[in-house]
This record gives sequence, structure tokens and C-alpha cells, in this order.
Amino acid sequence: MLAQLLAGDDEASAAALEALREDASYVVWDGAPSADSLARIYGRRLRYTQRAGTHTLGLERAVQLLGRHDRPVRLGQVRAADGTWVFILFLTEDASALVACTGVRQREP
Repeated sequence: MLAQLLAGDDEASAAALEALREDASYVVWDGAPSADSLARIYGRRLRYTQRAGTHTLGLERAVQLLGRHDRPVRLGQVRAADGTWVFILFLTEDASALVACTGVRQREP
């Protein structure tokens, strides 16, 4: 089911789907914080990663989408098998749809 949710056309979702197909580990956590609080948190992370020069995928887009989403969001994570990327998934509260996806490079391959 997670693979179906990641079948979007944005770069971060495509990369997360590829990692998932290559034996990435994944988790979807219980609970659903407000999208607004997550937009603020990930907005700060966006500024930090830009200052630090950390390579991200879709982080700016995720912050924008979260800012426009008016319902609670469930979080998930896909961790690439080789440890190079971690993807954060922002799902609808019932986990039936993907709100946004972002990836952060952890280390060079």
C-alpha cells in the first residue's frame, strides 16, 4: 500500500518509492499532529538545511503543502537500505493518501 501512495510525480516521492523497492526500511507512526505545526517545524528544518548545504528533495514543496493542509497529518519514514537517504512521509490522518514527501541525504553513496 505504501508503494501505491508514493506513486506521485514529484522527485521526493519517486526517490522514496525507488528506495522502498530496493529494500528500504519503513515505518508509519501512530498519532497525527496538526499540519500547521509540522509546516512550522519543517520550515525551520528547510532554513537549517539551506544554511548547512544539506541536500534535500522536496522539502520546500512539503512545507508549502503542509501549510495548505487543514487536517492532522500522520508521519512515516522510509530509510534507504544503504543509509544514504531518509524520506519523511506526511500522510492523511487515516494514512489513505500522501500529503507530501521530503528526503534528506544522510551521507554520500
